[in-house]
Amino acid sequence: MTLSHLDSAGRPRMVDVGEKSATQRTAVAEGAIRMAREALEEVERNAGPKGDVLTTAELAGVMAAKRTAELIPLCHPLPLDHVSVDVSLDPTLPGVRVRATARATARTGVEMEALTAVAVALLTVYDMVKAADRGMEIGEIRLLEKAGGKSGDWRRPG
Repeated sequence: MTLSHLDSAGRPRMVDVGEKSATQRTAVAEGAIRMAREALEEVERNAGPKGDVLTTAELAGVMAAKRTAELIPLCHPLPLDHVSVDVSLDPTLPGVRVRATARATARTGVEMEALTAVAVALLTVYDMVKAADRGMEIGEIRLLEKAGGKSGDWRRPG
């Protein structure tokens, strides 16, 4: 941690973004959960005891993005302009993939909101399918791209 992120007592603090201009910020993140083929088939049929897994996970991801600053201690609360979470079946895993996009006009980026949306959507899938497969694995959560701000645009290679 750099000294600029510590207060006078050496404790972590939020970065001061007060002097930055509010600009359009966008971030896209993704992740996946691997599961047994039988569990995936249950999700596909909406046959689980908790109902529609994909729609519930999408809603959970949007809700999580809106509450990111409550979950990540030094994250600034942002007025989000848009959040979308797409949850889809991927038989090649087998499992489910999640992709989230967050957008805000703000003084700091929305990477944490997009990543939080993905993580919570995947945890929701796990919660709803765990009766069918306790061995599911959540992974591959990563930022794909971000746009806006002082550091400019960034895109994951490949």
